[in-house]
Amino acid sequence: MALTPMHLRLESPDGRGDEYRIYDGHVEVRPLGAAVADADMDEYSWRQVTPEQLTSHVSNRTILAEWLKQRLGWRRLLRACLNEQELHMFGVDSSAADRRTA
Repeated sequence: MALTPMHLRLESPDGRGDEYRIYDGHVEVRPLGAAVADADMDEYSWRQVTPEQLTSHVSNRTILAEWLKQRLGWRRLLRACLNEQELHMFGVDSSAADRRTA
């Protein structure tokens, strides 16, 4: 069985960018670059990507959206684009696993 990377690094030529990961069912991001070494590490620790940010990536068909679709599947990615209130409105238990996603 081949291993699939759970981290994605997007860098610009000057070395700045972001690193994304899938951790505990959530998409997280942290910045990269020279400024990270000089700054307070709390500011550059992993933080969860918001549903609105994920929706923007999916709408714009970014590299991140394609990578997440390959790793999570389109159903789990769509679910990640909804916030807790929207999930509740549609009667979806946010803690329940999507049993139909392979």
